[in-house]
Amino acid sequence: MLEEREIVVNELAQGLRPMPQGVAWFESLPDEERRLVIRELVLFCGQARAAPQDAADAIARSGIRPTHTQAVMLTRWRLHMAALPAYDLTRAFRLLIALLGIADARRRRRHCADGCTHPWHRLAGRRATE
Repeated sequence: MLEEREIVVNELAQGLRPMPQGVAWFESLPDEERRLVIRELVLFCGQARAAPQDAADAIARSGIRPTHTQAVMLTRWRLHMAALPAYDLTRAFRLLIALLGIADARRRRRHCADGCTHPWHRLAGRRATE
């Protein structure tokens, strides 16, 4: 069973939920939970096999400037963004959602095209039945 935050971040990464809604959700969380979401996103990106060559596309997709701290960290493959100051967490969230979306889409094409048992790959059907 997926936690609510796992559902939200995967819906965002898959384009099933609009980013402004996701940002509003993220910003409504207490600081410690926002940091937990960032740590989980880093973990999910690793599980989806995100790679350093995805950085430029993730920066472009996220809409943050390449000179922002989070973007620079990503280009150097420094993903421990939960330690950033609170005012930087929303940008880290947007960037990591973009990175997860890129890596997970590639993973789905390569490894899950013929079906899989990943509950986060069945979210579109879940929303249709709610």
